[in-house]
Amino acid sequence: MKRAVFPGSFDPITLGHEALVLRALKIFDEIIVAIGKNQLKQGFFPIDRRRQWIEQVFRAHPQVKVMEYEGLTVEFCRKMDAGFILRGLRTSADFEFERGIGQMNQMMTPDIETVFMLTAPGLTPVTSSIIRDIFRNGGDTTPFIPKGIRLTI
Repeated sequence: MKRAVFPGSFDPITLGHEALVLRALKIFDEIIVAIGKNQLKQGFFPIDRRRQWIEQVFRAHPQVKVMEYEGLTVEFCRKMDAGFILRGLRTSADFEFERGIGQMNQMMTPDIETVFMLTAPGLTPVTSSIIRDIFRNGGDTTPFIPKGIRLTI
């Protein structure tokens, strides 16, 4: 079975995240959307709410699991018997950042591969941080998040 972990904060989940997972289902048998708990970063939306939103988005896709984890992504992959880390790339800056992490992961765990997928062109500017800013300022976030998700604190 080809199992991939798609790690991130998903604070909140975006149309870009959703589109990437749906495209990746053509490659992987199972995808674990892994919400990372970072002790150095306080999330904006509660982690349980983020998990509920992601589960709602992929409820029609039983091959997508949603989990939370702490620590190194590669250790979580080992625990979940996942041979792949899925990462989305929007820009060249994303590539440079993700390349370094991917290479370090490869040095630590040569048996786990990082797979990069390009974001759909129309979703390139969509980021969780911009969506949070729109939300904080009372703007309409619905064009940038999956259908049926209503952002609340």
